[in-house]
Amino acid sequence: MSADCTKASAQWRPKATLPTLKQSAKLRHAIHEWMQAQEILEVCTPALSIAGTTDPHIDSLVVPAAGGCEGNRYLHTSPEFAMKRILCAYPSQDIYQIAAVFRAEEQGRFHVSQFSMLEWYRTGMDHHALMQDVEKLLRHIWNAFDLEFPGVDLRSYSQNVYDKLGQWPDKLDALVVSQYFEKHERSFPKGLESDLSACVDLFMDEFVLPEFDENRVTFLYEYPASQAALSRIGKGISGEAVAERFEVYMGQVELANGFHELADATAQRQRFEQDVLARQMRGRQEVSMDENLLTALSNGLPDCAGIALGVDRLHMVLGSHSHISQVLTFSDDNA
Repeated sequence: MSADCTKASAQWRPKATLPTLKQSAKLRHAIHEWMQAQEILEVCTPALSIAGTTDPHIDSLVVPAAGGCEGNRYLHTSPEFAMKRILCAYPSQDIYQIAAVFRAEEQGRFHVSQFSMLEWYRTGMDHHALMQDVEKLLRHIWNAFDLEFPGVDLRSYSQNVYDKLGQWPDKLDALVVSQYFEKHERSFPKGLESDLSACVDLFMDEFVLPEFDENRVTFLYEYPASQAALSRIGKGISGEAVAERFEVYMGQVELANGFHELADATAQRQRFEQDVLARQMRGRQEVSMDENLLTALSNGLPDCAGIALGVDRLHMVLGSHSHISQVLTFSDDNA
Protein backbone atom coordinates (compact mmCIF):
# COMPACT_ATOMS: atom_id res chain seq x y z
CA MET A 1 0.00 0.00 0.00
CA SER A 2 1.38 3.42 -0.95
CA ALA A 3 2.14 6.14 1.60
CA ASP A 4 -0.70 8.24 0.16
CA CYS A 5 -3.18 5.39 0.56
CA THR A 6 -2.01 4.75 4.10
CA LYS A 7 -2.47 8.42 4.95
CA ALA A 8 -5.95 8.48 3.40
CA SER A 9 -7.01 5.33 5.23
CA ALA A 10 -6.04 6.90 8.56
CA GLN A 11 -7.81 10.19 7.83
CA TRP A 12 -10.98 9.05 9.59
CA ARG A 13 -9.25 8.53 12.94
CA PRO A 14 -9.41 11.11 15.79
CA LYS A 15 -6.32 13.23 16.24
CA ALA A 16 -6.28 12.79 20.01
CA THR A 17 -5.41 9.50 21.69
CA LEU A 18 -7.87 7.94 24.13
CA PRO A 19 -5.78 9.02 27.18
CA THR A 20 -5.80 12.57 25.77
CA LEU A 21 -9.59 12.50 25.38
CA LYS A 22 -9.80 11.45 29.02
CA GLN A 23 -7.60 14.42 29.94
CA SER A 24 -10.00 16.69 28.07
CA ALA A 25 -12.96 15.27 29.96
CA LYS A 26 -11.14 15.75 33.27
CA LEU A 27 -10.35 19.37 32.40
CA ARG A 28 -13.94 20.19 31.51
CA HIS A 29 -15.22 18.44 34.62
CA ALA A 30 -12.83 20.48 36.79
CA ILE A 31 -14.02 23.71 35.17
CA HIS A 32 -17.70 22.85 35.66
CA GLU A 33 -17.00 21.77 39.25
CA TRP A 34 -15.33 25.08 40.14
CA MET A 35 -17.99 27.19 38.42
CA GLN A 36 -20.78 25.36 40.24
CA ALA A 37 -19.01 25.84 43.57
CA GLN A 38 -18.85 29.59 42.82
CA GLU A 39 -22.56 29.59 41.87
CA ILE A 40 -21.74 30.83 38.37
CA LEU A 41 -24.59 29.92 36.03
CA GLU A 42 -23.81 27.93 32.89
CA VAL A 43 -25.44 29.39 29.77
CA CYS A 44 -25.52 28.45 26.09
CA THR A 45 -25.68 31.04 23.30
CA PRO A 46 -26.01 30.60 19.50
CA ALA A 47 -22.94 30.04 17.36
CA LEU A 48 -24.52 31.97 14.48
CA SER A 49 -25.00 35.75 14.59
CA ILE A 50 -26.17 38.49 12.25
CA ALA A 51 -22.98 40.42 13.10
CA GLY A 52 -19.35 39.39 12.67
CA THR A 53 -16.41 40.56 14.73
CA THR A 54 -15.11 44.07 14.03
CA ASP A 55 -11.72 43.22 15.55
CA PRO A 56 -9.16 44.35 12.91
CA HIS A 57 -7.01 41.27 13.56
CA ILE A 58 -9.70 38.56 13.25
CA ASP A 59 -11.99 37.40 10.43
CA SER A 60 -15.29 35.61 10.96
CA LEU A 61 -16.40 32.53 9.05
CA VAL A 62 -19.41 33.43 6.89
CA VAL A 63 -22.52 31.26 6.49
CA PRO A 64 -25.33 32.10 4.01
CA ALA A 65 -28.58 32.90 5.78
CA ALA A 66 -31.27 30.20 5.64
CA GLY A 67 -35.05 30.13 6.03
CA GLY A 68 -35.73 33.05 3.70
CA CYS A 69 -33.60 35.49 5.72
CA GLU A 70 -31.54 38.02 3.81
CA GLY A 71 -27.81 38.54 4.06
CA ASN A 72 -25.14 36.38 5.67
CA ARG A 73 -24.69 35.00 9.14
CA TYR A 74 -21.39 34.71 10.97
CA LEU A 75 -20.05 31.93 13.17
CA HIS A 76 -19.07 33.63 16.39
CA THR A 77 -15.40 34.22 17.18
CA SER A 78 -16.38 34.46 20.85
CA PRO A 79 -19.67 34.16 22.79
CA GLU A 80 -18.91 37.53 24.41
CA PHE A 81 -21.56 39.72 22.80
CA ALA A 82 -24.42 37.31 23.43
CA MET A 83 -23.29 36.75 27.02
CA LYS A 84 -23.18 40.48 27.66
CA ARG A 85 -26.76 40.73 26.43
CA ILE A 86 -27.68 38.13 29.07
CA LEU A 87 -25.89 40.22 31.72
CA CYS A 88 -27.80 43.32 30.65
CA ALA A 89 -31.08 41.41 31.09
CA TYR A 90 -30.10 39.70 34.37
CA PRO A 91 -27.49 42.00 35.94
CA SER A 92 -27.05 40.18 39.25
CA GLN A 93 -26.13 36.79 37.77
CA ASP A 94 -22.55 35.62 37.11
CA ILE A 95 -22.43 33.42 33.99
CA TYR A 96 -20.09 31.13 32.06
CA GLN A 97 -19.99 28.78 29.12
CA ILE A 98 -17.60 26.52 27.23
CA ALA A 99 -18.28 27.18 23.56
CA ALA A 100 -16.95 26.08 20.20
CA VAL A 101 -15.76 29.25 18.44
CA PHE A 102 -14.61 29.86 14.89
CA ARG A 103 -11.96 32.07 13.29
CA ALA A 104 -11.00 32.21 9.64
CA GLU A 105 -7.42 31.84 8.41
CA GLU A 106 -5.94 30.72 11.74
CA GLN A 107 -3.49 27.82 11.44
CA GLY A 108 -0.40 26.85 13.40
CA ARG A 109 0.97 25.21 16.48
CA PHE A 110 -1.49 27.06 18.75
CA HIS A 111 -4.13 28.04 16.18
CA VAL A 112 -6.97 26.25 14.42
CA SER A 113 -10.16 27.56 12.82
CA GLN A 114 -12.47 25.89 15.38
CA PHE A 115 -11.52 25.61 19.04
CA SER A 116 -13.02 25.59 22.53
CA MET A 117 -13.28 28.76 24.59
CA LEU A 118 -14.23 29.14 28.24
CA GLU A 119 -15.77 32.53 28.89
CA TRP A 120 -17.06 33.80 32.22
CA TYR A 121 -18.28 37.07 33.73
CA ARG A 122 -18.20 38.20 37.35
CA THR A 123 -20.43 41.09 38.42
CA GLY A 124 -19.00 43.58 40.90
CA MET A 125 -15.42 42.69 39.95
CA ASP A 126 -12.74 44.71 38.20
CA HIS A 127 -9.83 43.22 36.28
CA HIS A 128 -7.63 42.97 39.38
CA ALA A 129 -10.25 40.92 41.23
CA LEU A 130 -10.76 38.79 38.12
CA MET A 131 -7.03 38.00 37.99
CA GLN A 132 -7.37 36.53 41.48
CA ASP A 133 -10.43 34.62 40.29
CA VAL A 134 -8.45 33.17 37.37
CA GLU A 135 -5.64 32.08 39.68
CA LYS A 136 -8.13 30.26 41.92
CA LEU A 137 -9.61 28.41 38.96
CA LEU A 138 -6.17 27.44 37.65
CA ARG A 139 -5.12 26.19 41.07
CA HIS A 140 -8.27 24.06 41.20
CA ILE A 141 -7.52 22.60 37.76
CA TRP A 142 -3.89 21.84 38.59
CA ASN A 143 -5.06 20.09 41.75
CA ALA A 144 -7.57 18.03 39.72
CA PHE A 145 -4.63 16.83 37.58
CA ASP A 146 -2.56 16.05 40.72
CA LEU A 147 -0.03 18.68 39.68
CA GLU A 148 1.72 21.30 41.80
CA PHE A 149 0.57 24.77 40.76
CA PRO A 150 3.58 26.68 39.36
CA GLY A 151 2.78 30.07 40.91
CA VAL A 152 2.03 33.49 39.42
CA ASP A 153 4.09 36.47 38.25
CA LEU A 154 2.64 39.93 37.57
CA ARG A 155 4.06 42.17 34.84
CA SER A 156 2.96 45.57 33.59
CA TYR A 157 2.87 45.87 29.80
CA SER A 158 3.28 49.65 29.93
CA GLN A 159 6.05 49.54 32.54
CA ASN A 160 8.01 46.95 30.55
CA VAL A 161 7.86 49.17 27.46
CA TYR A 162 8.92 52.22 29.48
CA ASP A 163 11.80 50.38 31.20
CA LYS A 164 13.28 49.24 27.89
CA LEU A 165 12.40 52.11 25.53
CA GLY A 166 12.11 55.08 27.90
CA GLN A 167 8.60 56.04 26.71
CA TRP A 168 5.04 54.98 27.57
CA PRO A 169 3.45 52.90 24.78
CA ASP A 170 0.83 55.43 23.66
CA LYS A 171 3.45 58.21 23.50
CA LEU A 172 6.03 56.10 21.73
CA ASP A 173 7.65 57.02 18.43
CA ALA A 174 7.68 53.97 16.17
CA LEU A 175 11.18 54.97 15.05
CA VAL A 176 12.39 54.31 18.61
CA VAL A 177 11.09 50.75 18.32
CA SER A 178 12.79 50.12 14.97
CA GLN A 179 16.07 51.55 16.30
CA TYR A 180 15.84 49.24 19.34
CA PHE A 181 15.52 46.27 16.97
CA GLU A 182 18.52 47.49 14.98
CA LYS A 183 20.57 47.99 18.15
CA HIS A 184 19.88 44.39 19.18
CA GLU A 185 20.51 43.06 15.65
CA ARG A 186 16.93 41.91 15.10
CA SER A 187 15.07 42.22 11.82
CA PHE A 188 12.24 44.75 11.70
CA PRO A 189 9.52 44.48 9.00
CA LYS A 190 9.73 47.22 6.42
CA GLY A 191 6.88 49.73 6.65
CA LEU A 192 5.70 48.61 10.09
CA GLU A 193 6.50 52.08 11.48
CA SER A 194 3.14 53.24 10.13
CA ASP A 195 1.30 51.02 12.64
CA LEU A 196 2.40 51.93 16.16
CA SER A 197 0.23 49.30 17.84
CA ALA A 198 1.74 46.57 15.66
CA CYS A 199 5.23 47.93 16.39
CA VAL A 200 4.74 47.71 20.13
CA ASP A 201 3.15 44.26 19.93
CA LEU A 202 6.13 42.99 17.93
CA PHE A 203 8.47 44.57 20.46
CA MET A 204 6.66 42.74 23.28
CA ASP A 205 6.82 39.43 21.39
CA GLU A 206 10.54 39.79 20.68
CA PHE A 207 11.90 41.33 23.88
CA VAL A 208 9.42 40.90 26.76
CA LEU A 209 7.59 37.59 26.33
CA PRO A 210 10.87 35.62 26.13
CA GLU A 211 11.62 36.85 29.66
CA PHE A 212 8.52 35.12 31.06
CA ASP A 213 9.35 32.16 33.31
CA GLU A 214 8.60 28.98 31.33
CA ASN A 215 7.45 27.23 34.48
CA ARG A 216 5.14 29.89 35.91
CA VAL A 217 1.87 31.63 35.06
CA THR A 218 2.31 35.29 34.09
CA PHE A 219 -0.43 37.93 34.26
CA LEU A 220 0.41 40.76 31.86
CA TYR A 221 -1.66 43.86 32.68
CA GLU A 222 -1.73 47.65 32.24
CA TYR A 223 -1.98 47.52 28.46
CA PRO A 224 -1.79 50.86 26.60
CA ALA A 225 -5.10 52.72 26.35
CA SER A 226 -4.93 52.40 22.54
CA GLN A 227 -5.39 48.64 23.00
CA ALA A 228 -8.42 48.90 25.29
CA ALA A 229 -10.60 46.85 22.87
CA LEU A 230 -13.71 46.10 24.99
CA SER A 231 -12.26 47.22 28.32
CA ARG A 232 -12.47 50.40 30.35
CA ILE A 233 -9.61 52.90 30.51
CA GLY A 234 -8.10 53.80 33.87
CA LYS A 235 -4.84 54.99 35.40
CA GLY A 236 -1.68 52.92 35.77
CA ILE A 237 0.65 52.81 38.76
CA SER A 238 2.63 55.72 37.30
CA GLY A 239 -0.46 57.79 36.47
CA GLU A 240 -0.54 57.14 32.73
CA ALA A 241 -3.75 56.07 30.99
CA VAL A 242 -3.96 52.27 30.66
CA ALA A 243 -6.52 49.74 29.50
CA GLU A 244 -8.12 47.84 32.37
CA ARG A 245 -7.35 44.46 30.84
CA PHE A 246 -4.86 41.63 31.17
CA GLU A 247 -3.61 38.50 29.43
CA VAL A 248 -2.61 35.20 31.02
CA TYR A 249 0.43 33.21 29.88
CA MET A 250 2.04 29.92 30.79
CA GLY A 251 5.58 30.56 29.77
CA GLN A 252 5.12 32.27 26.39
CA VAL A 253 1.85 30.51 25.60
CA GLU A 254 -1.12 32.89 25.77
CA LEU A 255 -4.02 31.26 27.59
CA ALA A 256 -6.57 33.98 28.30
CA ASN A 257 -7.61 37.60 27.79
CA GLY A 258 -9.61 39.45 30.45
CA PHE A 259 -11.30 42.87 30.70
CA HIS A 260 -12.92 45.19 33.20
CA GLU A 261 -15.81 45.47 30.77
CA LEU A 262 -16.71 48.71 29.03
CA ALA A 263 -20.36 49.53 29.80
CA ASP A 264 -20.73 52.80 27.86
CA ALA A 265 -22.74 52.14 24.68
CA THR A 266 -21.61 55.40 23.04
CA ALA A 267 -17.94 54.69 23.66
CA GLN A 268 -18.39 51.11 22.45
CA ARG A 269 -20.02 52.30 19.21
CA GLN A 270 -17.10 54.67 18.63
CA ARG A 271 -14.62 51.83 19.11
CA PHE A 272 -16.57 49.61 16.73
CA GLU A 273 -16.52 52.41 14.14
CA GLN A 274 -12.74 52.76 14.56
CA ASP A 275 -12.38 49.00 14.11
CA VAL A 276 -14.48 49.07 10.92
CA LEU A 277 -12.25 51.80 9.49
CA ALA A 278 -9.13 49.87 10.46
CA ARG A 279 -10.52 46.79 8.71
CA GLN A 280 -11.20 48.81 5.55
CA MET A 281 -7.67 50.23 5.57
CA ARG A 282 -6.23 46.71 5.86
CA GLY A 283 -8.51 45.30 3.18
CA ARG A 284 -10.16 42.87 5.57
CA GLN A 285 -13.64 41.37 5.46
CA GLU A 286 -16.48 43.91 5.76
CA VAL A 287 -18.79 43.28 8.72
CA SER A 288 -21.63 45.13 10.39
CA MET A 289 -21.55 46.21 14.02
CA ASP A 290 -23.58 44.21 16.52
CA GLU A 291 -26.52 46.56 17.05
CA ASN A 292 -28.17 44.11 19.46
CA LEU A 293 -25.18 44.39 21.77
CA LEU A 294 -25.13 48.19 21.53
CA THR A 295 -28.85 48.35 22.34
CA ALA A 296 -28.31 46.04 25.31
CA LEU A 297 -25.45 48.21 26.58
CA SER A 298 -27.65 51.29 26.31
CA ASN A 299 -30.07 49.55 28.67
CA GLY A 300 -27.27 48.98 31.17
CA LEU A 301 -24.43 46.50 31.64
CA PRO A 302 -23.60 45.82 35.30
CA ASP A 303 -20.13 46.62 36.57
CA CYS A 304 -18.36 43.40 35.70
CA ALA A 305 -15.18 41.74 34.51
CA GLY A 306 -15.01 38.98 31.94
CA ILE A 307 -12.43 36.65 30.47
CA ALA A 308 -11.99 34.27 27.53
CA LEU A 309 -9.69 31.29 28.07
CA GLY A 310 -8.52 28.86 25.39
CA VAL A 311 -9.46 25.43 26.71
CA ASP A 312 -7.39 23.54 24.13
CA ARG A 313 -4.26 25.57 24.87
CA LEU A 314 -4.72 24.97 28.59
CA HIS A 315 -5.04 21.25 27.82
CA MET A 316 -1.78 21.44 25.85
CA VAL A 317 -0.02 22.90 28.89
CA LEU A 318 -1.48 20.39 31.35
CA GLY A 319 -0.69 17.39 29.15
CA SER A 320 2.66 18.65 27.82
CA HIS A 321 1.41 18.50 24.23
CA SER A 322 3.45 20.27 21.55
CA HIS A 323 0.69 20.96 18.98
CA ILE A 324 -2.96 21.90 19.35
CA SER A 325 -4.00 19.13 16.94
CA GLN A 326 -2.88 16.60 19.56
CA VAL A 327 -5.68 17.63 21.93
CA LEU A 328 -8.47 17.83 19.33
CA THR A 329 -10.78 15.03 18.31
CA PHE A 330 -10.60 16.21 14.70
CA SER A 331 -8.75 19.18 13.22
CA ASP A 332 -9.22 21.32 10.09
CA ASP A 333 -7.70 18.69 7.80
CA ASN A 334 -9.94 15.78 8.84
CA ALA A 335 -13.04 17.24 10.52
